[in-house]
Amino acid sequence: MATQPEGILERNLVAQLTDSLGYDYVDIKDEAGLLSNLKAQLEKHNGLRMSGREFSQILNKLNKGGVFDRAKILRERLAYEKDDGSTGYVRLLNLEHWCQNEFQVCRQVSIEGSYLNRYDVTLLINGLPLVQIELKRRGLELKEAFNQINRYKKHSFWAAYGLFQYVQIFVISNGVNTKYFANNPLDFKFTNYWADRDNEKTTRLEAFADVFLEKCHVSKMICKYIVLHEGDKVLMVLRPYQFHAVEAIIERVQHSRKNGYIWHTTGSGKTLTSFKASQILVKLPKVHKVVFVVDRRDLDDQTIREFDAFQKGCVDSSDNTKILVQQFNDTYIDPHTKEPKRADLIVTTIQKLNHAIKNKKYIKGMEGVKDKRLVFIFDECHRSQFGETHKRIKAFFTDIQMFGFTGTPIFADNATRNELGKRTTKDLFDKCLHQYVITDAIRDVNVLRFSVEYNKVFHLKEGAAEQDIKVEDIDKKETFASDEWVDTVTDYIIKHHDRKTHHRFFSAIFCVSSIDMLCKYYDLFYKKKKAGKHDLRVATIFSYGTNEEDPSDITGEIPDYSFGENDGYVNKHTRDKMEEYIGHYNEQYKTKFNTRDSKLFYAYFKDIGKKLKDREKTGFDDSGHIDILLVVNMFLTGFDAKKINTLYVDKNLKHHGLIQAFSRTNRIIGQKKSHGFIVCFRNLKKATDEAVKMFSNKTPVEEILLEPYEVYVEKFGEALAKLYEITPDIDSVDGLLTEEDELAFVQAFRQIIRLKNLMSGFDEFAFADLGISEQEFEDFKSKYLDLYQKVKHDHEKEKVSILDDIDFEIELIQRVEINVGYIIRLLQELHKSKQKDKAKKRAEIMKLLGGEIQLRSKRELIEKFINEQLPKIKDPEDIPKLFKIYWNAERQRAFVKLYKTEDLKPDVAREVIEEFIYTGRKPLTSQVTKMQKSKPPFLERNKSAERIMGKIEDFVELFEEGGLEEE
Repeated sequence: MATQPEGILERNLVAQLTDSLGYDYVDIKDEAGLLSNLKAQLEKHNGLRMSGREFSQILNKLNKGGVFDRAKILRERLAYEKDDGSTGYVRLLNLEHWCQNEFQVCRQVSIEGSYLNRYDVTLLINGLPLVQIELKRRGLELKEAFNQINRYKKHSFWAAYGLFQYVQIFVISNGVNTKYFANNPLDFKFTNYWADRDNEKTTRLEAFADVFLEKCHVSKMICKYIVLHEGDKVLMVLRPYQFHAVEAIIERVQHSRKNGYIWHTTGSGKTLTSFKASQILVKLPKVHKVVFVVDRRDLDDQTIREFDAFQKGCVDSSDNTKILVQQFNDTYIDPHTKEPKRADLIVTTIQKLNHAIKNKKYIKGMEGVKDKRLVFIFDECHRSQFGETHKRIKAFFTDIQMFGFTGTPIFADNATRNELGKRTTKDLFDKCLHQYVITDAIRDVNVLRFSVEYNKVFHLKEGAAEQDIKVEDIDKKETFASDEWVDTVTDYIIKHHDRKTHHRFFSAIFCVSSIDMLCKYYDLFYKKKKAGKHDLRVATIFSYGTNEEDPSDITGEIPDYSFGENDGYVNKHTRDKMEEYIGHYNEQYKTKFNTRDSKLFYAYFKDIGKKLKDREKTGFDDSGHIDILLVVNMFLTGFDAKKINTLYVDKNLKHHGLIQAFSRTNRIIGQKKSHGFIVCFRNLKKATDEAVKMFSNKTPVEEILLEPYEVYVEKFGEALAKLYEITPDIDSVDGLLTEEDELAFVQAFRQIIRLKNLMSGFDEFAFADLGISEQEFEDFKSKYLDLYQKVKHDHEKEKVSILDDIDFEIELIQRVEINVGYIIRLLQELHKSKQKDKAKKRAEIMKLLGGEIQLRSKRELIEKFINEQLPKIKDPEDIPKLFKIYWNAERQRAFVKLYKTEDLKPDVAREVIEEFIYTGRKPLTSQVTKMQKSKPPFLERNKSAERIMGKIEDFVELFEEGGLEEE
């Protein structure tokens, strides 16, 4: 049966929106029609009439800034001067009564920017395009619609008054699969299916439209469930499970006095969910305050930063209990304004809250709020709520509701006994209001699966070659603590770390059973590094003020830790060790931390976290990264860093402690990170299976963990057979006759590189298993890159190729270890080689330049250096210095050519390029226009900016990406 064409999908959707969902159809074909309709709808919504002069003021105010700025404007009232001199106001969107807006639908609106683009289906709210729907015929990848929207953003959404930059939500569908996402620059992995409260996905377009595009619902999503992230300046729309959780909490507060908890798996965005719940709750008239409670000081700081990033100044935090009491009573004096500051949303630690209601000097100050209607939200409620504090909070406050968020609830099976007996999360918080378990998150690709290796074979001693000892056969503590064991594990990590972390593109955490074991491991890593056995950057931290041993094999709990402020016990030996290790850290990173000052020690803790977390940020100087963080318990809970992909485990873990620790590795970032690696040096198979089943609603383990290596070998063979059906050999790629044939090749080889990326981290990985030689793979890769370059670098053409919207996933074939610095070392080898070997080595270098995406653009310049400069060099040790001089000269020559050809102001152009290199964000059209000495005519301005931007991207790719890194 033929696939359903786009046009039929489009017409059916519009009919559904108008006939069933009550949208008004409006026939708009261009910007003139859009503007005329906008005026009429704003007049209708606001109950007024505007003259042309008055409306032009509104248009000028609308036409400011990018997507983020316009999202703010959308949520404001706009003032304008009336013809009679008085001030009028226009509301763009009714945020409080979201159903009371004007809803229209139009199709095939054409806007001309760099090129003429025609958009599929547009939902207008009060005349503004707030939802854009792009359709692809059945059978095509959904990602093509996503990439098409990105192309529209680049080519035309900004054109003229840029009204399409007011789009808040995009919807993409091929009829069978339908997803939505906020108008931000994130990649395809951050698109969402809609789902009901039971996490059942709504994928078909017709069903999706009935639920999600229903007028009140889509308006509510825009008005209530989009967060303007002030930190990153992007829009974030809640995922369905986040929406249902917040709605459940709001409903509970509005209609009952009962408590409840949210079970959302680790890594699913609980902070955003709890923020949005808090933000809505503080606006309810019946709620006096919302108090967000965390169980550690570092999480207090982290939550405040994240809440503040979501909405600047929305939260009040306290450095001490005295300030907390003042915030409860609205008597806190703001140090900046010198005025009392009302605190509607308070973030505090459970320790400070406990002091406030327990210590006599604070209780009197708390009397004034004990009978107020308060809502407490506890983050990771399983860790902090099972002692006297929970009981004390309930006894002190008379009119409170308590809600807990957890990724790993306490059930009867994993509950531990304390002074109050065995208690579960349900005992403390009553009903589970919504759940979204790890199986759901993996299915929706909101977190990654785990590859767990716990059956590795090690030789305990040199000379015991035939006497292998498997991990599952070793259960004795003395074996784990032996020097032979520590040496073997250390050597394993040194040998395999680059493979696990994609040549250190990612970082790892190594958790061990005790501080004594940590010191053994750290000392050995340091000794081997000094001996030249490795160059890994190993950092460590532990709480020297407590006896941080490993009870997790008894309780499953990962203990909390302190930073020495009030410790009654200090182990001098471990403190001296920590001081020694901080000294190594200071030497490596040019810092000045120590343990003598608890604030400096806490600053050391935060610096480690920052180095791990900031690796995911654009512009991060990766020379400051950490390869392995060695810990006992720290950083195993509550810490998220997307560029951690590996956890080495030499300690007993179980239940919620195991899932929490494993989950440090499974955050999503880019294509290269396909799963989290867990390398166990203990027999944790049974504990892993039990924990996975416990926290995934008894789902089979296979849905959470990667399959064995052999399964992927088989899958690779199937993918290779499909590739050979399309292109039996390398030369046949050049013989592909149509773009459809080229597309089939791209999709087939892309599946090959996806599987290879996943398999390459397995210890067993070998090219011999794949059925294709490494050389043949590289040759196919070169042809694949030829097609990518053809699509990417034609800045002048309009969209004519079906390959334009295909994601080549180039990240998967970039080898971070192959850069210009690597090539320079090869040039030194070429220079030193014998005359008879030079031609062969030169050919190898040229082949490498053609096969690596980050070096292709540099091939001509490097070849020129080889031909013209290399023969003149006498000492190969001078090559790095002379190549850098050559490179900088060529860079300057290219820059001069760029600004002269395009008639740019060189100083401004240099600033714009440097900002682009640092931030990774493409310059705005307005920035490009400022570079131009003479502004082009208005109608040509955007097209010329697009052309210049393309040249700047090429310049940066040539001279900056994969360039002269220090190694």
